[in-house]
Amino acid sequence: MTTSEERMKILKMIQEGKISAEEGAKLLTALSTSGKRPSRKPSRVGGAQWLRVRVTDMASGKSKVNVNLPLKLVDAGINIAAQFTPDMDLDSIMTAINNAIDDNLIGKIVDVIDDEDGEHVEIFIE
Repeated sequence: MTTSEERMKILKMIQEGKISAEEGAKLLTALSTSGKRPSRKPSRVGGAQWLRVRVTDMASGKSKVNVNLPLKLVDAGINIAAQFTPDMDLDSIMTAINNAIDDNLIGKIVDVIDDEDGEHVEIFIE
């Protein structure tokens, strides 16, 4: 249904007494403002959209962590992680991620083997 058809329907409902003039005005206002919304665009057309973090137990080969985050939520994820890992330098990690995104790097950006904990940590931008 087009906007003009919707307006006519609202006006007809007012005329028939199904809704008050005040209710009709509210509906017409809502209808006119809904048509002005900008269309949603992806954050990075043709580029990276996701940050994937994978932590694997080297002894068993089993995945301990496998998280996919939309790049739009990475800052929020880093802030949440900071609460649980106060001794990690998350600012430098965030800087590295932002630099990789700015340079249009796609693929594995971090590949670390932690022999002490027996973990293999990989971070990808996809």
